[in-house]
Amino acid sequence: MWILTGANGFIGSALLSELNLRGKKDLIITDSVRPEERPDLLKEKNYSQFYHTDELFEALEESSLANSIEGVIHMGACSDTTEMDLEFLKENNTLYTERLFQFCTHQKIPFIYASSGAVYGSGAQGFDDHTPSDAFTPLNPYGWSKVNFDIWAEKQKATPPRWYGLRFFNVYGPNEYFKNNMASLVFKAFFQIQETGKLKLFRSHREDYKDGMQLRDFVYVKDITRWICELMDDAPAHSGIYNMGFGQARTWLDLAKPVFEALGKPMEIEWVDIPENIRNQYQYFTEAKMGKLFSEGLSQPEWSLEKGVNDYVTSYLMKGPKIL
Repeated sequence: MWILTGANGFIGSALLSELNLRGKKDLIITDSVRPEERPDLLKEKNYSQFYHTDELFEALEESSLANSIEGVIHMGACSDTTEMDLEFLKENNTLYTERLFQFCTHQKIPFIYASSGAVYGSGAQGFDDHTPSDAFTPLNPYGWSKVNFDIWAEKQKATPPRWYGLRFFNVYGPNEYFKNNMASLVFKAFFQIQETGKLKLFRSHREDYKDGMQLRDFVYVKDITRWICELMDDAPAHSGIYNMGFGQARTWLDLAKPVFEALGKPMEIEWVDIPENIRNQYQYFTEAKMGKLFSEGLSQPEWSLEKGVNDYVTSYLMKGPKIL
């Protein structure tokens, strides 16, 4: 039996669906949002028990339950990059992850957790997962809450038998529908274009980037969930931190084009200024170095930006949006 935290969130619920498709149904799931508060993502999913985030460690004090756990996948966290409550981020994103790491160490079971591409900050030190985590300077408190755990984990002498920190880049796809401002541009674009026939994009505030030519590494959630399953299934990968992106930076205009095409509308962009409160935190370029992941035997990404956006729009957003 595995524990999956954050199961009532974006990547967590998508992963739960993938696990169910692979026949894994004996799962303990947790989240800070109970099923009755957000029922759609867990509807028709198979799992053995749900615990609120605050209830998990008390439940694990029962030795019979603790000894039945085969591994932990920790997707639960505050993922809001605009969150400014440092103590909240420390408790939820750093210290809670430490406790799970220590539980897996004690139980001698694998631990997989969500880090973030936000740890790389401006990218001045590159986007290489071989580089020690203390070399990076995130641009916001969320990024610091993630890199602080990465730094802590890399210093531990006692560790789980296998542990993997996954630095997600710009993940998009079904089940992100509740994320509001933190949802991907694909999700926002679908509804903007349907309603107005055009899409708002941030103009560039740097002379070396034209409007819409800012670059991101966009990765479809179905690649992410497949890679996590590969790491669960006794993968040969060495313990450590791994990037999870597509491995190729693309522009915002590259992303916008297939959304307009899927909706059968001509591309029309409305340029808007980046808000002052996030302008200094805005990343103009991200690109995951993926060689480390692939060298450990994991599969190549299957979803190009064009293929992933088309699947998301036509198979999910146009149908509800449909839950994965």
